[in-house]
Amino acid sequence: MQKPIAIWLLICCALVFAMIVVGGVTRLTDSGLSIVEWQPIVGTMPPITQQDWDVLLEKYRATPQYQQVNKGMSVDEFKSIFWWEYFHRLLGRLIGVVFFVPFVYFWVRKQIDRPLGIKLAGIFVLGGLQGFMGWYMVMSGLVNDPHVSQYRLTAHLGLAFIIFAAMFWVALGLLSPHPASQQNNENIQGLRKFSFGLSLLIFIMILSG
Repeated sequence: MQKPIAIWLLICCALVFAMIVVGGVTRLTDSGLSIVEWQPIVGTMPPITQQDWDVLLEKYRATPQYQQVNKGMSVDEFKSIFWWEYFHRLLGRLIGVVFFVPFVYFWVRKQIDRPLGIKLAGIFVLGGLQGFMGWYMVMSGLVNDPHVSQYRLTAHLGLAFIIFAAMFWVALGLLSPHPASQQNNENIQGLRKFSFGLSLLIFIMILSG
């Protein structure tokens, strides 16, 4: 009965991994400060009309990044950085929905026992904290410095890896709570080591970029 829960968590892991990759591209393209407001609900809708784009660009023009780095940027140039940050935030919202809705479903159907429920609730709280940390990081680049704080960036990225590792670890535990053989146990351990090594590599690459 717990295999569907494990599959759901692995899907969430894949989304978080994609989120980390998109976040890395967002950082490398200096797109993270293109959206200057945090609107969890209203911000889901993308700009459609030319007036929408003009309003967003006008708000961006008040930021240190525009004034010190991108002064004179056209609307088309602004769009090239806006979309990366937009999809980064949209993916974050998607992850929240993909995690929360099945969690409630499994909980209502009593497929989640108390120990597992505590773990999953903890992961959900970390996800909420991650959203706050992302905005807290962006705020650091909207005041005087056109770059976000390295410390907040590290905390934001590190928390993403913690969430990924927690979900991945719980999922593997559900798939193999009592390994049937030494070979099966070795395969699980190998998968965990591979995931950790790949995550560490991406973490270093993003920070060095």
